[in-house]
Amino acid sequence: MSDVVPPEVRPKPAVPAKPPNVGAPSPSSPFPPQGPGIGGGGGVSGLPPSAIPVPIVNHGHSVGHNIGHGVGHVAGHVGGHTATHNGGHGHGGSHNSGGGSTLLGYIGIDTIIEQMRKKTMKTGFDFNIMVVGHSGLGKSTLVNTLFKSQVSRRSAGWARDEKIPKTVEIKAVSHVLEEGGVKMKLTVVDTPGFGDQINNDNCWEPISKYINEQYEKFLKEEVNITRKKRIPDTRVHCCLFFITPTGRSLRPLDLEFMKRLSHSVNIIPVIAKSDSMTIEERQEFKQRVRKELEMAGIEFYPQKEFDEDMEDKSDNDKIREAMPFAVVGSDKEYPVNNKRVLGRKTAWGIVEVENPNHCEFAQLRDFLIRSHLQDLKEVTHNIHYETYRAKRLNANGGLHPISSNDTQESNL
Repeated sequence: MSDVVPPEVRPKPAVPAKPPNVGAPSPSSPFPPQGPGIGGGGGVSGLPPSAIPVPIVNHGHSVGHNIGHGVGHVAGHVGGHTATHNGGHGHGGSHNSGGGSTLLGYIGIDTIIEQMRKKTMKTGFDFNIMVVGHSGLGKSTLVNTLFKSQVSRRSAGWARDEKIPKTVEIKAVSHVLEEGGVKMKLTVVDTPGFGDQINNDNCWEPISKYINEQYEKFLKEEVNITRKKRIPDTRVHCCLFFITPTGRSLRPLDLEFMKRLSHSVNIIPVIAKSDSMTIEERQEFKQRVRKELEMAGIEFYPQKEFDEDMEDKSDNDKIREAMPFAVVGSDKEYPVNNKRVLGRKTAWGIVEVENPNHCEFAQLRDFLIRSHLQDLKEVTHNIHYETYRAKRLNANGGLHPISSNDTQESNL
């Protein structure tokens, strides 16, 4: 047996200078940069670990022993030990002097987003929007303008130029929209003219009942022993509440409705047909509406307590200051400056729907679809539906499977 030199008296090997061709790996390179103990000689630094020459040392062990245990073992020795320890056994991972891990080049975790995108595009999206307000405020027209399609009360015998019929009952119409390969099933829930009757006592109850019925349907599917892989989502994600452009104040009935339903659904107030007011009247009316909602303790979406971080708070504060959005809806096109635009024709000109100088329709569309659509769905599921679910199960004495033949309705 040969004499073994203790580690404390073993001479330290000279560290060769770093060759000029050693550098940081490119993001696409699967191999890490070689340390001085391996890549310091003979131009092998550019080779993968499997091509590194294996030197023979005292006890018949080699760097190849470490390589056989994985590239991570070799990198661990390079980062935390000297080349003289190649005869020892490798560790289970990469190490460095700071105790952190050293990534071995490109792994591919950034593809998780792409994987999620592909899977979500296959399943598609659901979005359910409800419109509530006085008759004649253009609720159905505005929804058609938002999605640039005849999605509200669509029927085979209804031509585009025909006047939209008056809503006499709560009716849900679904339509599949596709843009850039992304499919979304949009459901528009149209309601009868809110507050049109002579006696408007409890006129919000049919709307509240419809919202809770959709929660009940989802809950029944969720607690079934054998449930569907993907539960159909008919829950109302957003309620656009149309305010009459009186220029004075909100009706007591409007305040009562929003107070009763603000804890069941995401309410977004909008001032309909805002072209009937001047810019000054519109601004004063918006401030008055915000003040009345605040005094009544009504929180519309996006609620302050749901802001997740400072960035969300900053963005949502700007939106809250701009609400209620003063909008104009139209599904008719008119020629303006050699191009066709959506607008309303008056005796003195064309009110352009998508022109931010004319109304705030563009801000509403960007907020509703381009920036907060997914958040609307998450708040519906995590806040409003969970609140309903907790009350329902507590009243039912706990979690019990509900059979498909059970027609029991919610008593909430």
